[in-house]
Amino acid sequence: MSDQPLQMTEEQAAEFAEQVFDVARKGDATMLAALLGKGLPPNLRNHKGDTLLMLASYHGHADAVRVLLEHKADPQMRNDNGQSPIAGAAFKGDLEMVRLLIEGGAQVEGASADGRTALMMAAMFNRTAIVDYLLSQGADPRARDANGVTALAAAQTMGAMDTAAQLQKILG
Repeated sequence: MSDQPLQMTEEQAAEFAEQVFDVARKGDATMLAALLGKGLPPNLRNHKGDTLLMLASYHGHADAVRVLLEHKADPQMRNDNGQSPIAGAAFKGDLEMVRLLIEGGAQVEGASADGRTALMMAAMFNRTAIVDYLLSQGADPRARDANGVTALAAAQTMGAMDTAAQLQKILG
């Protein structure tokens, strides 16, 4: 086997990159580990700015996320829409993933470009266990997004009665 770098056309490189993003989407931790071990950048982004970590976490693949975090993938890196991996996990209702991302260095607030925090996302979609966990990790229930909306107001607007009651009890 030659030590010469692999030569690819731009089209071949784009096709390879798309396959790599599919590996993250499908959660193939073994393949990700092999690719990262061979020098694949852990913070590689696709055409939407989604990182491998964003895709693996959004699709609920804990083992793939662990591999990416071990290879120094940045849990704070946002996509082109300003969304963070932790906000995506809160939206999806994946408590294990939220925990894993925080343990891997994600900020508990995880605010997106519009100021929406992971707590706001969890509250809006009635994710009571995630709200409890984020609050236990120091999430600010009084934080406001760019429009001045709090997690409680977001929950009330979305009809998320359980999280609204949860936050109302904390806020008094």
